[in-house]
Amino acid sequence: MLFLAPSPTPTPDIEISTPTIDDCKNDWLCQKVLDVTHNRGLALSSYVAIVKPLRILAIILVALLVRWLLHRMIKRLTATSSQASMPAMLKPLRERVKDTPDGQFVPERRRQRAEAIGSVLRSLVTAVVFSMAALLVIGELGFNLGPLLASAGIIGVAVGFGAQSLVKDLIAGLFMLLEDQYGVGDSVDLGDATGVVETVGLRVTTVRDARGVLWYVRNGEIVRVGNKSQGWAMVVIDLPIGFVSSEQAGAVLRTAALDLAQDPQHATEFLEPPEVVGVEQLTVDGAVVRTIAKTTADGQAAVQRELRRRLVDALEESGLAQQIAASRLAPRAAVPQPYAAPESDTRPGGAT
Repeated sequence: MLFLAPSPTPTPDIEISTPTIDDCKNDWLCQKVLDVTHNRGLALSSYVAIVKPLRILAIILVALLVRWLLHRMIKRLTATSSQASMPAMLKPLRERVKDTPDGQFVPERRRQRAEAIGSVLRSLVTAVVFSMAALLVIGELGFNLGPLLASAGIIGVAVGFGAQSLVKDLIAGLFMLLEDQYGVGDSVDLGDATGVVETVGLRVTTVRDARGVLWYVRNGEIVRVGNKSQGWAMVVIDLPIGFVSSEQAGAVLRTAALDLAQDPQHATEFLEPPEVVGVEQLTVDGAVVRTIAKTTADGQAAVQRELRRRLVDALEESGLAQQIAASRLAPRAAVPQPYAAPESDTRPGGAT
């Protein structure tokens, strides 16, 4: 019996696939990669391995370029806003309403305001540009942006309802900067808080009052603003003169006020010569004469104190102060007179 050795199983021939032109006939990039590398796998995955990274890189580069161009435009715009020849839209509100005297608005204040607005605009541009670039990159990675945008919209609505006061504060702060309602160092009256502004932000403004208390005021809660440091100020002094001659007292007060306006130490603080307008009111103690002076906002307090002192000294030196004091004093008895009943009450038969 013959045992025949089993014949070996025939081994199939191993085919080594080679890239053909038909594999990449519809893709120019695939054909180029195939011609260079002769690797069909790399050629077929060229879209994912080459095109996707290049498109993502292009999106990032374009975003950086757009951001740089917008920042450059904002810097140029804010740089020209501190000059005299600036667009009317960028001028402070009070300058757009009416013409103002030369030198009333300091260029340094304009520069600080322009820098603050420019900083806000640059931050906003950066956030918007990079947010759009991030969405485009996510789309290139194959994620469906529809559900993502829908979720972001729902979250944005929820945050908007929950942060209404925050949005209100930010919008009010932005318009406050655009209109230049007040700045650091201004003396303001915000209703509940009155004092000097120390910091100005998009959400909160801090004011330190005369007693040193630092107030944090939300911009959205500011209904009115009284700025005592912008433009010019008016000094008003009402001085009682008793029953002396108003013409004589007015002449003395006018001379003292004009002398102060010509004093080199205070001459630059007067915008117009001071004026004695005359008798403002009459009281039981006599007449009250009003003196007014138009001054710079920074020099108002100093001029008011000095003008008040000089007016009092002028009345004292002219001798009117003694007459004023004498006109207010009426002779009085040291002991009150006893009460005497009327004669009609002592007669008999009077009404009871």
